[in-house]
Amino acid sequence: MRFLIVFGSIVVPIAMLMIQRKWIKWRIAFNVASVLSTLILGNISALAIYEILRDNTVFMTSIHAIFLNPMFLLTGAYLGVYLVYRLLLMTYEEVYV
Repeated sequence: MRFLIVFGSIVVPIAMLMIQRKWIKWRIAFNVASVLSTLILGNISALAIYEILRDNTVFMTSIHAIFLNPMFLLTGAYLGVYLVYRLLLMTYEEVYV
């Protein structure tokens, strides 16, 4: 599993870079997905923190329960991959454009 996570964080951004170079509309799709992921991730985080403060259960284990939310993990993973993709894109454009 560790290999898959590390391998995916390297291969997926490179694949995204190659896809958007071939079909420019994918760049828009990647950007829209990042905006939606940011909104979802932020709202899940804010709601979890609000619930903890409302219930007065400010313990480290309470806040870590957010990591059990699959949507939180999915959107966070996409944003991590998207960040690497954007860094690759900026580097590529600085060197070749």
